[in-house]
Amino acid sequence: MIKNAVDKAEVERCVKQFAPLVKRLAYYMMASLPRSIELDDVIQSGMMGLLDAATRFDDSLGAQFETYAVQRIRGAMLDGLRQSDWLPRSLRKSLRQVEATIGKLEQANGRPPTESELAAALGMSLPDYQRLLQDARGYQLVSSDDLQGPGDESFIDHYCADERPDPLQMLLDQDQRRTLVTAIEDLPEREQKVMALYYEQDLNLREIGEVLGVSESRVCQLHSQAIARLRSRLRPR
Repeated sequence: MIKNAVDKAEVERCVKQFAPLVKRLAYYMMASLPRSIELDDVIQSGMMGLLDAATRFDDSLGAQFETYAVQRIRGAMLDGLRQSDWLPRSLRKSLRQVEATIGKLEQANGRPPTESELAAALGMSLPDYQRLLQDARGYQLVSSDDLQGPGDESFIDHYCADERPDPLQMLLDQDQRRTLVTAIEDLPEREQKVMALYYEQDLNLREIGEVLGVSESRVCQLHSQAIARLRSRLRPR
């Protein structure tokens, strides 16, 4: 909470200084969202997250404010999207079935399943399955449920506000990072390329399509497919 005028002035300064960060994160997030989502709504949610970060941040814990703020801003944006019900529950259910099917086929065949194999296992035609991937634009974003820790404690509060590292948790985090790296390396080559261009080189879907010689919608399908594979690999067994 803001306890005095000095604190309030510092919060206002902080919000003004990092407002461009909110816009940058919003523009980046919009590349993976349905066109029905308004940029201004995402920015507004992000500004609320920045204000929350500015009022909660404790620099005595040794963390960098920008690192903490990015988590708060992104979390607020995701909460805003979730509250707007931007992805129907039925579609979320279908995508979870895709993830489960990926896991089963990988275990059975010892390799990543192709789109045709997944479509067949799901009882769908290939065009219908690819349409599902297209509709899944934005599903790769982590929901607020994924940021929830034990009880009502948020992931952000638990891992950014604890000044005493938990050795066991550190090992678990390292193991998860290794699992993610391995999962990315196991992606089919084209999906690896999409992930690298999107997350490492910050290209948007249209630009990636130009590099790969495919349509923007096809890049969206490949991206959604890659995310489904990664989520399947990281899902607790």
